[in-house]
Amino acid sequence: MNKIIKKTNLSPNVIQLEVEAPLIARSRKAGHFVIVRVDKNSERIPLTIAQADINKGTITLVIQTIGVSTRKICALNEGDFLSDLVGPLGKSTHIEKFGTVLCACGGVGTAPMLPIIEALKKAGNRVITVEAARTRELIILEEEVRKYSDEVIIMTDDGSYGNKGLITNGIEDVIKKEKVDLCITIGPAVMMKYVTLLTKKYDIPTTASLNTIMVDGTGMCGACRVSVGGKVRFVCVDGPEFDAHQVDFDEMIMRLNAYKDFE
Repeated sequence: MNKIIKKTNLSPNVIQLEVEAPLIARSRKAGHFVIVRVDKNSERIPLTIAQADINKGTITLVIQTIGVSTRKICALNEGDFLSDLVGPLGKSTHIEKFGTVLCACGGVGTAPMLPIIEALKKAGNRVITVEAARTRELIILEEEVRKYSDEVIIMTDDGSYGNKGLITNGIEDVIKKEKVDLCITIGPAVMMKYVTLLTKKYDIPTTASLNTIMVDGTGMCGACRVSVGGKVRFVCVDGPEFDAHQVDFDEMIMRLNAYKDFE
């Protein structure tokens, strides 16, 4: 069992938990995730490791309340325990000096993007982050993102903060004024789809971190399968990051909606 050390409300329906997990904290890298189970009767859900503190032996998880299991997690308080926490899982983000990297994140996708931004900056890249949400109150971790980004562009659908418009508007503005060597995108599947269509238009290599339904997280169940370049891949062991231009996002979105009526 893993004890919750700190709980923070980041925005309506989004909370941040700092959890005791010393072994995971020591071995995790940008892009890694964990499988969490609240109690013995709960389903397993994947959560990306947003931050880790080796000295304290903790990892930070960001959770959005969208279904039964996430409501259970978000109802926990400091001092409570998670029944199971397995990880780090998945392949870590490939980090090198690419040049100028555009990091496009939406909603809670900012949490898994944060360690990637940090690693890219430390590798000597120029990092431009475009963070998007529907309204100002849904923008999260802005201060932390700014710490490691050379430039931050905020986009809100309603114009309540930053620039009014979709994330693709902010991305295209960047592309038009300077050369982008790589784009990394994390967020809702439909957002990543349209980011990918845009970067394909400009022939910019793009990586997407996928957020499919998972069960065991070890490649055995097949629940997280996606089509990449016409071949079946498993997000938990082959990903979570893939060449975005090869991902069949329409198929992925259809599978994500399979259990919506039950939630």
